[in-house]
Amino acid sequence: MSKHSSYLQAISQDDSLPIESAAVKLWLQDLDNGFRWVLRPILQLFFSVLLHIVWFIKRLPFPQFSAHDFLQKTICWFCKIFVSPEANLLILRHFATESNILNFLSENSGHQHRVNLYPKTINDMLKSTFVNHDQELFDCFIKLGSCQDLNSQPLQTIKKWDSWQPIDMSEFSIDKKCTQILDFETSHALFMCLFCLLLKKDEYRDAINGFNLDQSIAIRIGKIIGEPCLTEYAYNKYPQYLVGPWNLGQRFLMHGFFTEHLYARLEEIRKSEIKNEHQA
Repeated sequence: MSKHSSYLQAISQDDSLPIESAAVKLWLQDLDNGFRWVLRPILQLFFSVLLHIVWFIKRLPFPQFSAHDFLQKTICWFCKIFVSPEANLLILRHFATESNILNFLSENSGHQHRVNLYPKTINDMLKSTFVNHDQELFDCFIKLGSCQDLNSQPLQTIKKWDSWQPIDMSEFSIDKKCTQILDFETSHALFMCLFCLLLKKDEYRDAINGFNLDQSIAIRIGKIIGEPCLTEYAYNKYPQYLVGPWNLGQRFLMHGFFTEHLYARLEEIRKSEIKNEHQA
């Protein structure tokens, strides 16, 4: 008999929204982390208050500073020592899901911009940094041009997948330690203040508002594959409306789910096209 509650058993079986079974398994393991239900509420409250204090201080008329290398080294060290293996795997998966989505969007919009952020270990994130992850998103949209261009393109029967890299969980490697106890959301609560402190104020503002491009991504890819309902996957919307750090934890988490859902749907299409080619 499953140790999960009835609700968790239900969502483990629900495939109404596309999502890979590996991602569901990791998330259920993360939810089953006992520290999540004890430490997370306390730490989220404390670090949310601290985040708003740092956010305010960074906006005072002082010289701006950033420390990207130190930020990334600290995050990777923290992930190795304190973040649970399943949370680390979810972080690595997120790099791959978003890279694939942006590459698919560029490739099928006739643009040359490509993202190559596919870390397989925590050490790889020293090169495939979170700062680069955000900047690649912005660069992609800067180079994509008008969404109206997609309206004039005929619906592509066969999509382009040359830059697509299917996620293989066996390629990821995490060195497990007994101190790795923190779940995904608690870990993010700890990271929020560090990001705010060690990025320039505009860099951090842009990073936490980049989530709102989820809706725009869904609209554009929906036009390419003929599925306008993809916008239902996007929790973060309306990129012209800039927000601060309020409710950041939930917005970040829902951005992660968005990329998982969209990646899974595109992977379904890719496999279907390969199958049809073989049958033809």
